[in-house]
Amino acid sequence: MFFSPKAPTAGGLIWGVGPVLLLPTGSNDLLTSDKWGAGPTGVVIRQQGPWTVGMLANQIWSFAGNSSRANVSATFLQPFLTYTTPTATTFSLNTESTYDWNSQQWSVPINSGVSQVLRIGDQLVQVGALARYWAADTDRGPHGWGFRLNFTLLFPR
Repeated sequence: MFFSPKAPTAGGLIWGVGPVLLLPTGSNDLLTSDKWGAGPTGVVIRQQGPWTVGMLANQIWSFAGNSSRANVSATFLQPFLTYTTPTATTFSLNTESTYDWNSQQWSVPINSGVSQVLRIGDQLVQVGALARYWAADTDRGPHGWGFRLNFTLLFPR
């Protein structure tokens, strides 16, 4: 959830600030911190023609949860760059980097993707694929190459 002005600034920036929440929802000990957390988040975006450039950032601190698990203090940074063609094909490049202040380790996956907006009957959808390479990883985190496929239903106003 972001709180943002209705219109871009005079310089064309779109920005927003708000809260970020961490919920202990993992079904496996390797997939959860078992902690509740919260912190601030912010985003800044500039769109010029077919280009979109921006940055999403947040900081989470744990405040409750399983006392036998380590506390959470993590910074998330996601700079991004996209180019959208007149036929609604989008090419993207970003990172989804996290710094763990407790272990003092970075996780830095570099993502490059392509997506397309299509109409299936009356429904707009976006389909896409993304390749990921971890330029830096944590001791117990993923490393090497990854791949993501996405399918998103779109409901524009």
